[in-house]
Amino acid sequence: MIRYALLAASLLSVQTLEPVLAAAAPLDPSGIWMRSDGNARVIIKRCGKAFCATNIWVRDTSGGEAIGDRLVMNVSPQSESILAGTAYDAKRRLTYSMEISVQPNSLSSRGCVIGGMICKTLNWSHDR
Repeated sequence: MIRYALLAASLLSVQTLEPVLAAAAPLDPSGIWMRSDGNARVIIKRCGKAFCATNIWVRDTSGGEAIGDRLVMNVSPQSESILAGTAYDAKRRLTYSMEISVQPNSLSSRGCVIGGMICKTLNWSHDR
């Protein structure tokens, strides 16, 4: 009887910890993502303590985008689904304030310059 009580107590404590462990899991935007306008595909992966988003495919390069363009994002969790911080684009020599909303199959990224006066939001779908 005591054995069953201990087993039940240990199962209950594991079930109680599951939401805490899930909430503690770090947000990770890693993967291959297709931009909603269909013009670019990026791979996001860790590069040191930051995340790097690198163009691996670009349909139309007339806007200045090229394969290999890279954005280094120094972001940290702000909530269960939001990463925020800064991003550096070496090609354009610009630093953006950055916010990324991370969902299982989608991302939304918002980058701003000039103290938030000029911003752009892009939506992404997980490319499998």
